[in-house]
Order: sequence, then C-alpha cells, then structure tokens
Amino acid sequence: MNGQEMITALHAGTRVYGTLVASPAPKWPAALAKAGLDFVFLDTEHIALDRAQLSWMCWTYRAMGMAPIVRIPSPDPYEACKVLDGGASGIIAPYVETAEQVIALRGAVKLRPVKGQRLQEFLSGAETPEPVLDAYLAQNNTGNVLIVNIESVPAIQALDAILAVPGLDAILVGPHDLSCSLGIPEQYRHPRFEEAMRTIIQQARAAGVGVGIHFWAGLDQEVAWARLGMNLMLHSADLTLFLNALQSDLAYLHGELDGGDAATGEVDAVNM
Repeated sequence: MNGQEMITALHAGTRVYGTLVASPAPKWPAALAKAGLDFVFLDTEHIALDRAQLSWMCWTYRAMGMAPIVRIPSPDPYEACKVLDGGASGIIAPYVETAEQVIALRGAVKLRPVKGQRLQEFLSGAETPEPVLDAYLAQNNTGNVLIVNIESVPAIQALDAILAVPGLDAILVGPHDLSCSLGIPEQYRHPRFEEAMRTIIQQARAAGVGVGIHFWAGLDQEVAWARLGMNLMLHSADLTLFLNALQSDLAYLHGELDGGDAATGEVDAVNM
C-alpha cells in the first residue's frame, strides 16, 4: 500500500493494518513483507532512530509496498518536513490539542514546500495559490498522509474543530497518555476510557476521518472498537510480539522438559 491508497482507505472507512517497528535490522523489512502489512509505524518520539537510519528504513519499506508512517518528536511543521524529505509516506504528530496545530501541520504535509507568509495566507484562506502552483503542490504532495495523536481530555474537547481541518486523514489515540489525562493510568478497560474511545471513534467516522489506537493489551478490545468504526489498525510492536512469542515457547519447553515454567517478564509498551 502506498500513501495515496492509505489516504483513500482511511477516509472511506476501509481498515488498514500496521505495526510499530523499532528494529532497524536490514532483514526486518523483507520479513515483515510476508506478514501482509499495509503500513509500518516508525516512532521518533520515544525510540532512538537517527535521521539517516530513519530515511533508510522509510525508503526500504516504501519499496516493499508498506507505507512508512513516522511519528515526529513534537507537533512541529519543520519536523514533519524533515521526515517527509527522508522518504516517509506520512506523519503522526504527538499530543495535538488544537485545530491551529493541525492547520500548521497541514501546511507542512499538504502544501510543501511553501513556507512563511505565503503559506500562512494560503492556510488562512486570505490567498489561493496560482493555478500552476496549485497543480504543482497537489502533485508534489500526493500520498502524504497526515495523522495526529489524540491523547488528552482537552484534545477530546476540541475534537470537532480538529476533525474539521481540511487535509486531516486520521486521528490516532495514544492510550497511555489518554488514560493518564483521564485520571485512570493504564486502566484500559475502565468505563471512562471505553466511553472516551466510543466518543472519539464516532466523531471521527462522522467527519469522514480515519481513526485508530496503538494498542497491545487485548485483541478483543481491538475487535470491539473496529466494529464500532475504527479503521486505522495499529497493532502492537515488533519487540512486544517477539517477547510474547518467545515467552510462550520457552514456557512450553520448560513445562515439557524441565517440569517447570520459564521466567516471565514484561516489555514496556511505548508510552503513548
């Protein structure tokens, strides 16, 4: 799937499937291509990836038919431009709480390379691009996916305004940060958290914008929310999936061969 195909699917309500990839191992893209992923989520907010390394990963995943979507460290339009220049098919901006932040990101993602006063005039509607420039911007930015994280109570309160910004393709719930903002840290089955999720999904789909959550705690909840309309399916992470499978296999081997259980541990999920 490329960026434009992802944009079309997100607005249509069609589900797209991806996972968080933390490993820069050279063989990882070829291995993940066998899983049938539509996109990969590369995180530079919480994971230490340098710019050259990130660019190599983006171009490789693009070449293998998995759209690389990069979360930038902050909702900064210049950070968005950097990762798009490096080969990303789209960006996720963390902890967005206002429509004004989304408008600024729209300028970086959908109207590159215009900047400065001219960009502000275009974003405000005070001016429109000349026909030749308008055609150039449309072609130059085709397939650039714009997603923002909804991670707080103020973001939910501003959600209608956020969803109304032209060019926004999807919103992505950060469950860890949202649960903390709700005052129920990591209680993902709490009625308050589940009600917040229902509200977010309903508002996003009513606006024709894609919606998802980066989740690792329970397939049953992912299925339930997808049945409510969630279509940006960002499931787990490479490290978490690896550890879960390894622990399961080791527990079986210890039980069959040693009459005991393997040591267990937990991988910290990416705090979102």
